[in-house]
Amino acid sequence: MKNTVSAALAALCVLSAAGCGSPVRKDIPAYLDPSRTVEERVADALPRLTLEEKVALTHAQSKFSSPGVPRLGIPELWCTDGPHGIRPEVLWDDWDQAGWTNDSCTAFPALSCLAATWDREMSLLFGRSIGEEARYRKKDILLGPGVNICRTPLNGRNFEYMGEDPFLAGAMVVPYVRGVQENGVAACVKHFAVNNQETRRTSTNSVVDDRTLYEIYLPAFRAAVREGGAWAVMGSYNLYNGQFNCHNKRLLCDILKGEWGFDGVVVSDWGGARDDDEAITNGLDLEFGTWTNGLSGAPSDKYNNYHLANPYLARLRDGRAGTKELDDKASRILRTMFRTSMSSGPHYGSFNSPEHYAAARRIAAAGTVLLKNEDGVLPLRVPAGGKLLVVGENAVKKMVVGGGSSNLKTKYEITPLEALQEAFPDVDVQWERGYVGDVGRVYNKVDTGQDLSESRSPEALLADALSAARTADAVVFIGGLNKSRNQDNEGTDRLDLGLPYGQPELILALAEVAPKMVLVNISGSPVAMPWAGAVKGIVQGWYGGSESGRALADVLTGAVNPSGRLPFTLPKSLSDGPLQSERQYPGILPEGEKWWQEYYDEGVFVGYRWYDTKGIPVDFPFGHGLSYTDFEYGSASLSKKSIACAGTYSVEDPALDREVVCAVVSVKNIGGCDGAEVVQLYVAAPEGGVSRPAKELRGFEKVFLRQGAGADVRMSLPLRSLSRFDQDSHCWIVDPGTYRLLIGSTSADIRVELELSVR
Repeated sequence: MKNTVSAALAALCVLSAAGCGSPVRKDIPAYLDPSRTVEERVADALPRLTLEEKVALTHAQSKFSSPGVPRLGIPELWCTDGPHGIRPEVLWDDWDQAGWTNDSCTAFPALSCLAATWDREMSLLFGRSIGEEARYRKKDILLGPGVNICRTPLNGRNFEYMGEDPFLAGAMVVPYVRGVQENGVAACVKHFAVNNQETRRTSTNSVVDDRTLYEIYLPAFRAAVREGGAWAVMGSYNLYNGQFNCHNKRLLCDILKGEWGFDGVVVSDWGGARDDDEAITNGLDLEFGTWTNGLSGAPSDKYNNYHLANPYLARLRDGRAGTKELDDKASRILRTMFRTSMSSGPHYGSFNSPEHYAAARRIAAAGTVLLKNEDGVLPLRVPAGGKLLVVGENAVKKMVVGGGSSNLKTKYEITPLEALQEAFPDVDVQWERGYVGDVGRVYNKVDTGQDLSESRSPEALLADALSAARTADAVVFIGGLNKSRNQDNEGTDRLDLGLPYGQPELILALAEVAPKMVLVNISGSPVAMPWAGAVKGIVQGWYGGSESGRALADVLTGAVNPSGRLPFTLPKSLSDGPLQSERQYPGILPEGEKWWQEYYDEGVFVGYRWYDTKGIPVDFPFGHGLSYTDFEYGSASLSKKSIACAGTYSVEDPALDREVVCAVVSVKNIGGCDGAEVVQLYVAAPEGGVSRPAKELRGFEKVFLRQGAGADVRMSLPLRSLSRFDQDSHCWIVDPGTYRLLIGSTSADIRVELELSVR
């Protein structure tokens, strides 16, 4: 066995040889030889580790790192938040930043914005870009992306996720994961699973039937693992089936590592491990944060008291635990190291590059959704020497700081007001606050540097805004939510669906004096819009990162033709939605129960599946988004009109993912400018038997068309698109009958209908 010095020298020789094209040394251990396969290296390294070294691999040594094996030249493993940018360096045992001066990252848009692009190429660009930033900062595991379903619009972390539909989330997560991992950084998909609220997130048991689990809450995770090849998965804080999800046998052992064959590492959420024996036996590989996040206390040697630390060693030594689980955990962690920092690829990354800022701007603009454009009020037209009034706190408030684990320190953040002033150099661009929301500027000691204090009364703010609006050539209101407590924020849910801080009243008052006002809502989750009829234009913006303001200005001015589509429904009220009782949300504590119980009584009827099936009107439907041009749908056809595939299929039958039919539809740009259309394909199952949604998204393609140009858009349907999950047989079933294939521009705007006979 090599000693520490010789192992480190051997590693250096190997890396030097690989870098200059020289032959690889023959006298070094296989685990240090990057020309060997990952599995060969794991097989060689594992028996070299002592029992104590294997256990040390499985738990943290600091807030974001685990120790590695210094004796063998195996380095520490470093994780980083978050899914939207590389978190600033924090103190060893504390969330507060460490005070570095070179860790200000590129902030990318929130994942709700990425989902709103409905563009797989944008997702790949996002993954590659953030992966390069992570690699440059020497991070091995990126703690993201998040793909939990938007079950309730009140969930404080909806902005970190990819909407309400499992197909959309699954399609968008795959290229993100691949892009990150091209850089030798593991994407850690989170939070697994049925983790759909922040209220009592560490003490609530999700009670969900298997059909709902497999059809709604697992598909995006499955896509990340099976199609994206994710190297890491993070468990969630909540319980499922009465067992905490960071060591949940059903989720981690039976489904993730069993049915899906996941060979990567399972990481606990910070403080998510709660039981010694379950942490050992139920699929957890790497434990973080158990006594360093305020959930509980521990002595000064807290890392040695983690569930997978001294308690694990004690069980191994007295025979209460065997080495089979330990070897599996250690192998998975070693595999992660050999895929990341010890991989053979020349991964160096890049940080704050012009390309990354350009990518952030492109993605943010591509996700911006034009909800309403009455009388062609957009793009903005303001005469030279004219006056453009911008109203609203979100026009100036920096949004990168705050929100929980997605908190970032960015090199710069362009606000919408700054961007509009850039875009209209010959116009008097003025700003009125209108309302006071969050005046905070610091989160975990990351400071925006803004002074948002306000001395005027609400009445004075309103009067000043109205006075300025009366003399303006154009008025743009930029409001919405922020990342404060009880808004878009980790750890708390929203209290209601409406806009806070008296914004609805302000909007209606402004609309009376500025009838052509454009409203921009900045949020990461759905808001009710009872004022929608009073304004001419509505734009759904997002937390867009470093270039957020410029991306928004690109769309408002017409420099970019909007092509974003809603990744979730915008309902009129909470009472219209599928969560109709306290037992569904936020949960109840029945007599005799230790944990709160959250019942998924709505089953598969989440989001548009509920509204469309029940015929409930909404403000704006799932998939909605306008353009500055118009698209015409022409003829459509199927590769087959009848297929013989009805029957029962095992849970991971390869046949489910094979194409059974292809739909082709012609689309033409008949408007006045170039633009992109998102063609959406929904499937309506035969009536009768098991209750099913009116329609479900099963395909989409984003196609860019020059003015006057057309294209045939092809969408492939695998057998899985026609199936439903049967929990009694634990199988997928394809029912016989006539399926309707509905092609359109939103879930509510179907342009073409085709029929497919299944026998």
